[in-house]
Amino acid sequence: MSFQVTSDAFAQGASIPARYTCEGADISPPLSWSGGPAGTKSYALIMEDPDAPDPAKPQRIWVHWVVYNIPASATGLSENASKRGLPAGAMKGKGDSGKSDYGGPCPPIGRHRYFFRVYALDTELKSLSSPAKSDLLKTIKGHTLATGELMGTYQKSGKGK
Repeated sequence: MSFQVTSDAFAQGASIPARYTCEGADISPPLSWSGGPAGTKSYALIMEDPDAPDPAKPQRIWVHWVVYNIPASATGLSENASKRGLPAGAMKGKGDSGKSDYGGPCPPIGRHRYFFRVYALDTELKSLSSPAKSDLLKTIKGHTLATGELMGTYQKSGKGK
């Protein structure tokens, strides 16, 4: 089962504005979702780039942001939620940079795809402490009611920071 994830900052498959990347303010974009199923107790979010380091020869999936225990009542995350404040009860995991805050697109070469995946869960995740993507995915196995996804792209202009 799936539900819709959108952003006021960019459309599905469109370019992510530089404001949300290493060439801009490097803040998390606004995200919204709708259609989460009945029985949802919390949401989790993983943002990742499957094109690292070079989309012509991807070698790994780079995880930019992990958030879990987003309340079931939430219908999204506001712009800069990573630094300004997540909804009450939401917790940060760890990205591949080792940091818990959002790390925006910053591809070394070419145009990369960035997936914002939201998972509707039938539980709250009380036993985790700053999990990496792999730990979160193991924990939510069997608890995922539905998923939603927004994909944006980015290529450095070379004009930013």
